[in-house]
Amino acid sequence: MPPNKRFLTPYDDLTYKIIGCAMVVHRNLGPGLREDAYQRALEGQFIEQHTPFEAQKLYDVTDPAGGGLIGYYIPDFVVANCAIVEIKALSYLDNNHIAQVIGYLVVSGCPVGLLLNFGEHSLRYRRILPPKNIQEHRLNRRWLFVPDSLK
Repeated sequence: MPPNKRFLTPYDDLTYKIIGCAMVVHRNLGPGLREDAYQRALEGQFIEQHTPFEAQKLYDVTDPAGGGLIGYYIPDFVVANCAIVEIKALSYLDNNHIAQVIGYLVVSGCPVGLLLNFGEHSLRYRRILPPKNIQEHRLNRRWLFVPDSLK
């Protein structure tokens, strides 16, 4: 029998609970809706399950060359101050979506992230841990929100 490639972390109970909430949402709504519908429904599940969260938290992103604020990363949820949750409603996920979560992990300092895709027939999820070399992932302008006041 091959060894189990999954390893345990101190956040497994929390990520299991988040995935359970997402499964309830997907079972109730199914695929094909906009991302914001899943976000509102997941918020309701977090409240019902007494899971502390913050929706759309702003994280400052500064210029890596030593400049000032250049924008914000805004993950869909920060759960229990330690898990980034990013929601998608797409037909498939690619490495760009994983990179988005990694960027959020880097700026937030959170130890674990979940990428949830409600756009497929079954809920798809990926647990993502921070990279070993954080400096390589400090800034991805694709996911950067830049308000008019900073343009």
